[in-house]
Amino acid sequence: MKTLPDYLRPGLRIVSIGLNPSLPSVEAGFYFANPRNRFWRALNRSGLAAGPVTPSVKAMDILFQRDDIGFTDVVKRPTRGGAELRAADYRRDAPQLKAKLERFRPTIAWFHGKQAYGLYLRHGDKRTQVKASWGAQSLRIGISRVYVTPNPSPANATYSLSDLIGWYRRLARYAAVDD
Repeated sequence: MKTLPDYLRPGLRIVSIGLNPSLPSVEAGFYFANPRNRFWRALNRSGLAAGPVTPSVKAMDILFQRDDIGFTDVVKRPTRGGAELRAADYRRDAPQLKAKLERFRPTIAWFHGKQAYGLYLRHGDKRTQVKASWGAQSLRIGISRVYVTPNPSPANATYSLSDLIGWYRRLARYAAVDD
């Protein structure tokens, strides 16, 4: 299966965790490649990165090396949309995500959307009674603090670009606080 590579290593400040790769992202070779996706615009205005980046494979490398921001997904199988994913995908990949986070120990595991975090909890952490909220979560994954922001996908029109920038700025402030 062709998918996006993980950008993971010890010492990361933040790991960005999407639900799963989109087909346009796999084709382009980098995360959030759909030109309508608001991730890059929100990131560049948020203070999470030391400077602006242009959506590309090179940008992934810059964020990974310069800003200590990694990338992965709850499920690694690419689809046109999250509705195409099946329970078997989550049962297979969510426990692997947990193992990756416990191994690499980022300061913050950043989930894009309550759905991504909730499905991780159900299938990767076997917690079915926890309700996801926006922002900092009470649970940790290993030593990693958890933060949830709205999904920047164009399919999530509920939240505007301004909303996303606000959430990303709050994440930047949260990441600046030692725990």
